[in-house]
Amino acid sequence: MRYEIVFAPETVEDFRALKANVRARVRDAIERHLRHAPTRTSRSRIKRLRGISRPQYRLRVDEIRIFYDVTEDQVQILAIVSKSEAEEWLERGGEAT
Repeated sequence: MRYEIVFAPETVEDFRALKANVRARVRDAIERHLRHAPTRTSRSRIKRLRGISRPQYRLRVDEIRIFYDVTEDQVQILAIVSKSEAEEWLERGGEAT
């Protein structure tokens, strides 16, 4: 099944703020991992987040973390942040269960 990728408005700004080479790697990772199997977890790349209801998942691309939710036919990208900012973003933007 092919999922539609939807960026939250603030995520578009995060994406554009990345350096061109990092932006290309992030774009490739989104297409490769989230377009067809966004819920397929792995040891290091895709992780289902525990203890919070939103976001549901995290995709790791080098030092960048992509937080997203999955619905029936969409992947909603909620944030694209550096590893150092990820915990702070989750405290601010995540929703506890």
